[in-house]
Order: sequence, then structure tokens, then C-alpha cells
Amino acid sequence: MGFNFNRLTVKAQEIVQSAIEIAQNYNNQIIEPEHLLASLLQEKGNISFSILQKTGGNVDNVKIKINELLEKLTKVSGSGIGSQQMSPATAKLFDAAVEEATALKDEYVSTEHILLALSADKGKAGQLLRDNGISRDIILSALKDVRGNQRVTSQNPEDTYKALEKYGRNLNDAVLNGKLDPVIGRDEEIRRVLQVLSRRTKNNPVLIGEPGVGKTAIAEGIAHRIVSGDIPENLKTKQIVALDMGTLVAGTQFRGQFEERMKAV
Repeated sequence: MGFNFNRLTVKAQEIVQSAIEIAQNYNNQIIEPEHLLASLLQEKGNISFSILQKTGGNVDNVKIKINELLEKLTKVSGSGIGSQQMSPATAKLFDAAVEEATALKDEYVSTEHILLALSADKGKAGQLLRDNGISRDIILSALKDVRGNQRVTSQNPEDTYKALEKYGRNLNDAVLNGKLDPVIGRDEEIRRVLQVLSRRTKNNPVLIGEPGVGKTAIAEGIAHRIVSGDIPENLKTKQIVALDMGTLVAGTQFRGQFEERMKAV
């Protein structure tokens, strides 16, 4: 088959490897689209699992039915178990995934492209998705919510999706949930920061001081004021997010990964 597997993202490669392992567990020599769908359903770290959860479809029923489909596939025994091959239907599915990536102007084929291709597939895996309310159009809508305007330009695109949620803590939400204590005695500093934030230009305040003097408390105080509405009109809809630099840096083994995360944030 002519598909270049180097074009897959890291997560997509993991999905393929997982599909091979699923086929081995079911004693299937041929990798079918059903194996790929089963792999997508069990790999919670990939974007496709998040997309499936957002579609509103009956994902739990898909999980049950996909196992029934796998049980019906041809089984082999002996030495044939360890030499899996892609079926023509699976090869066609990867070609469709490439087309989905091209349509979305993505440079690599990721798990969401495989999911989109599966949803439009004429076989049993695609029919199973559609029967449970998970169509291509619904997946595309959920994809936009998860991915936003991000494009797949590297083999680790998941690092850039929902970056603020992944690497930051929303202080507004913390206030609403009662997880931040009220800030006392910082009114003057908070007022000055709000003045700077309200400017049209040069509106980036920088708080400088030794550890423990209360820089974070000022940011938390602003979050309290936003939630209570005691703030200038132009700032009432704003969110305060505290970046977790440890999480942001963690796992950035290769050059450019940290920069990609920072751009996404």
C-alpha cells in the first residue's frame, strides 16, 4: 500500500500500534477499520476520544457493539497471529484520512482525520458510528470546539489544543468555586494594575518583587473583582489565567516543542 506512515502524528501512530495489538488479542491476522475504531475508543489521551465525548452520540453503545464486531472477524491460530496486514478497506481508510487532513489544511494525519474517515466509511465501523448519532458533520462541529483554529503542523499537535486549559488555572473559576480566599489590604496595588490594564496602549503591567510579598495575591484580587463586577466596564468579561510553567515545560524534549506550546497559549 502506498500510504506513508511517517506522515502520521505520534498519537496516530500509537493508535495504529494499538489497533495491531487489538487484532492480536482477537486472533485476527487482518487489520480492519473496526480495529482502528476500537483503538480510538480506548486511547483516552488522543483528541478523538475528547471529540467523541462532545458529539453527544451514544459512545458507550459504540464500545459495546465494536467488541461484538471484532468477535465476528476471521480468527487465525499459530504463526499467522504475529504477522498482521492491512486490509484493502483499511488502506482505503487511510487514503480518506489523508483527504480529510488536506481539506482541513493540516500537514500531518492525526487521530481526528482517522475518525472523520471512519465516520464516512461505508463499512460496518462507519455504520456503527452513524447508527449511534456520530456522523461526519457532528464530528466536524465537535472538532472545531476542541481544536479551534489550530492546524496540525507538527507530529505533536495535541500539545497546542486547549492550551490554556491544559497549562493554566482559571482564577475566575477558582473564585466562583470558592477556592480563592478574599484579598485584603491590596486595594491600592489592585487599583493601579487595573488602571494599566485599561489603557489603549502600553497596557501590560509587570509585578516585581521578592517571593512571598504578594504578587499573586494582586492577580487573585483582580479575579475577585471581575467576578463581583467591581471593575471597569472594559474588563468585566475578562478571564485571569495563571500559567503553570512546570507543566508547560514538562515533556518538551525536542527543540521547538516549548515554543509551540507558548504560541498556542
